[in-house]
Amino acid sequence: MQITDLLVPERVALNMQVADKAMAIHAMVGMLDRTGCLRDAGEYEKNVLEREAQGTTGVGGGVAIPHGKSNAVLVPALAAVTLREAIDYQALDGAPVRLLFLIAAPDGANDLHIQVLARLAQLLMEPLFCEELKQAATPEEFLAVIAKREQGETAREARAEAVAEAALTEPRLAPRVLAVTACPTGIAHTYMAAEALEAEAAEMHIAIKVETNGADGVKNHLTEQEIENAECIIVAADKAVETARFAGKPVLRVPVSQALKDPEMLLHRALSGTAPLEPEDESVPGMGCNRKAGSAKDGAAAPQEFGRKLYTDLMNGVSHMIPFITGGGILIALSYFLDRGNAGAEMFGRGTSLAMLVRTIGNTSFNLMYVVLAGFIAMSVGDLPALVAGMAGGMLAIQGTSLAPQAEWVSSGFWGAMIAGFAAGLVVKLLRTAFKRLPSALVHIKTVLLYPVASLAVVGFMMVFLVNAPLGRFNTWIYQLLASMQGGSRVVMAAVLGALMAVDFGGPINKAAYLFGTVALAGGQEEFMAAVMAGGMVPPLGVALAGTLFPERFTTKERHTAMTDYLMGACFITEGVVPFVLRDPLHVIPSCMVGASLAAALSMLFGCAVPAPHGGMFLLPLNPHPFRYLLALLMGSLLTAVTLAALRRKYPPKDEEQPTN
Repeated sequence: MQITDLLVPERVALNMQVADKAMAIHAMVGMLDRTGCLRDAGEYEKNVLEREAQGTTGVGGGVAIPHGKSNAVLVPALAAVTLREAIDYQALDGAPVRLLFLIAAPDGANDLHIQVLARLAQLLMEPLFCEELKQAATPEEFLAVIAKREQGETAREARAEAVAEAALTEPRLAPRVLAVTACPTGIAHTYMAAEALEAEAAEMHIAIKVETNGADGVKNHLTEQEIENAECIIVAADKAVETARFAGKPVLRVPVSQALKDPEMLLHRALSGTAPLEPEDESVPGMGCNRKAGSAKDGAAAPQEFGRKLYTDLMNGVSHMIPFITGGGILIALSYFLDRGNAGAEMFGRGTSLAMLVRTIGNTSFNLMYVVLAGFIAMSVGDLPALVAGMAGGMLAIQGTSLAPQAEWVSSGFWGAMIAGFAAGLVVKLLRTAFKRLPSALVHIKTVLLYPVASLAVVGFMMVFLVNAPLGRFNTWIYQLLASMQGGSRVVMAAVLGALMAVDFGGPINKAAYLFGTVALAGGQEEFMAAVMAGGMVPPLGVALAGTLFPERFTTKERHTAMTDYLMGACFITEGVVPFVLRDPLHVIPSCMVGASLAAALSMLFGCAVPAPHGGMFLLPLNPHPFRYLLALLMGSLLTAVTLAALRRKYPPKDEEQPTN
């Protein structure tokens, strides 16, 4: 499948005039709709904007590649525009954007949009190619530029395959440098970093092969023979990649962005002979997991780096745990809905066979959440060998296993699972050091026998003898405290949590407040989760409302951006307000904090509750007081809007496009 197979002249617009990226996306969605590619244009546009909220698709160099995969799409298709004036797109390099491609793919397209996106990202790495597209006078000329470039890429790939085949019989032709690229989403950065390394290696006359670990799987896989012959391997990754195969070889580890920004420096370092050797006895993930102390810089890590590492490990567990809470919580709530005829009875939620089945499935998911939390924390700290001890420790935390009689066991919950995860990872690290001098004949037995048995024993005894009993008592005290809080103290607590949700919009403080809500939810305190969610929904809703009620306090560009925040807020995407915070933090943050605090306090006062940690407005049917919850959100959003309008100055027409001061 080629780009030109999905793009026709009717879906190419040149020198378009738009105010912001929302308008540009809307225009491209319109082209797709008019040419019969969409079943529901509104639904597809919503999907694209939701993807933008997860992270910008402005890939740098004045280029953006928004995309969406949805059942609102009938057939895979592309749309493209060039802009008369560049727009702010919050791109990765901060540069304004003049060239945009929109990718549309139906749900059953087998990751087609990922493949096309990868090819687009690779083609758009060439500045001259992008400039030719911007200078095209007609849609036909625009398509001709793409077709010519794709033909060149096909020939280049054929030459690369020929070189690889020749290297099998002629070792001197094998790549001197190998590389692996990976980013968390596995889309743009993965392939752009690969293209940057390949292009720079060609300029430097260095034979290279790059393996991509993208959303569509591992491509251009490195063979054992290539690894054996290589002088160095560059691992440019922001997520875990399999590196045990590089044992004993020089390995240079960097963030994926460094390969994109400075490939020449990386290639020089790779061939300088200074890269540390990969340890023989372990597989180490990429950046964000276990980083080797192979350099002075790593060994002298600052306290901030240590704290950031702990935070990353914890979030790795939390991010994998949340789907279990969400799915399980909603199914448990659904069981009550299905059994509403038995409301008030002791068997409420289990009074019918269907309700009992749904509740059992939901409880199963809920019971796995701490196992997953501990396991993935352990894996982030100590890599794959730590997974078994982490998950077993999480199960012991759920059961509250201790020396007391079983009837007195109390789950150590989130805190016990967190300790089990970190302990399992650290134990495996210590075991690696202890077993480092084992005979080479026993190397393979370590991962299948020594690590699992020893780490399980240490973590298991630690949980049973030291952790579960005191933390179980602590959890009992916390839950009793939350349950015994009367109206005033619960409302004050909710107000504080709401304000914290609006301090740094997705940062550590926001995450800490959110984490408190999920822990309270796991303990049956759904009211606190509702308050936290209200605190996270109000900032984007309040800013959007301010843009509607007080347009004179915003520039034209800001007013258009504010409209998208209605959707962001409704979906509990607090980060939707970030563009306004970056431009005007001294006015936006206090306004959001007061509104979020009010909404959270009112939610608690009204007795609102939600059974899941995500969902926003979509959880209203499961809220015991949906209209009261809407009122709390409205009051908080209105307070944010009025406060922001009072703090901001008016914008005369001549100043409309100036940033807020």
